[in-house]
Amino acid sequence: MYIEVKDVSIRYEQKEELFQALDHVSLSIQKGEFICLLGPSGCGKTTLLNAMAGFEKASEGSINIDGQDVEQPDIKYVTIFQNYGLLPWRTVQKNVELGMEKRKVPKEQRRQLADHYIELVGLGKFKQSHPHQLSGGMQQRVAIARALAVEPEILFMDEPFGALDAITRMKLQDDVRRLSTEEKKTIVFVTHDIEEAVFLADRIVVMTPNPGKIKSIVNIQLGHDRDRTSDEFIMARDKIFEIFNMKSDRTMEYYI
Repeated sequence: MYIEVKDVSIRYEQKEELFQALDHVSLSIQKGEFICLLGPSGCGKTTLLNAMAGFEKASEGSINIDGQDVEQPDIKYVTIFQNYGLLPWRTVQKNVELGMEKRKVPKEQRRQLADHYIELVGLGKFKQSHPHQLSGGMQQRVAIARALAVEPEILFMDEPFGALDAITRMKLQDDVRRLSTEEKKTIVFVTHDIEEAVFLADRIVVMTPNPGKIKSIVNIQLGHDRDRTSDEFIMARDKIFEIFNMKSDRTMEYYI
């Protein structure tokens, strides 16, 4: 497996008490998979993503990516957050080039790669615009282009569309689904939206809180071209609702 999470627990000290964020979580992810971590607030899905990305330390257990223990963030992996993280004084072009500058990519190569990924996310006409001149959805497209431009092996995405309106959110879901197919990246995506998870994921990891655990892993067998209005899609969405309400003491795997 490409990413291996083995029996990971994470605890924090809060007001002289220990808070258990994750409790003995194990998960295997193949290269090129699109995984959604799905669950309500407080179930540990962001904590798990941050641990895989190297921002959190496991209290117990281990996380391994491509044969190497994860001990800190790595330039081979990029995390995209909900707040975009664009520099307001930089144009779209210069924001997308930022990561490549830090990696000392030559100027002409930076420009060519930035142009490619700006076009890929549909912002070719806005290269010289600044973030304040763009909508929220366009700013998130810039963040995605910037992440792709450094050609990471893994994209970690923490509820990147959570602050957007419903229509923009659906358009960006379409974009990310298309990009995952074209770019063949491994993507770990945090969401609390069941429909979003069914639309995007190859597998959905359903998590429950108090403490954070994996309740079930659902294999989504709907193919790459997904129609939110199809009977198959609606049945898959409804099945996830059922799985949330099922009671089980062990992790279950489903195919839908």
